[in-house]
Amino acid sequence: MKKVVEDWVLLADNDLCAAEVLFKDEHPLTNVVAFLCQQTIEKYFKAFLVENDVPIEKTHDLSKLNDKVKQIKDFNIDEDKLEDISDIYTESRYPGELGLLPTGMPTNKQAEDFLEFAKEVKTIIMKELN
Repeated sequence: MKKVVEDWVLLADNDLCAAEVLFKDEHPLTNVVAFLCQQTIEKYFKAFLVENDVPIEKTHDLSKLNDKVKQIKDFNIDEDKLEDISDIYTESRYPGELGLLPTGMPTNKQAEDFLEFAKEVKTIIMKELN
């Protein structure tokens, strides 16, 4: 594995670890957990692309990144879930916009689902990278 890919994986692992810690808190910060899960998936996708010599652009759009991944290998990643988790990412980081879904702040269940999905993506990508 290339050094830069290892760096992407380390950053993704750190985001996932932070999301897990925050989710286990007595008062989970569901918006931050959801945001970190989005970042985790984004970074694993970028690690896979870099390992396969695909230039990556500055984007946070998980569907767009998944389309590039699928040009190399289709992992059959749930595209509806990718779209749902992409909805929590905003270009603007102002209060009231950070981590809000169209229905409001992510629920504990939504945060838990995002966390499980991020772990699934990690397993899929890391299996391919190792």
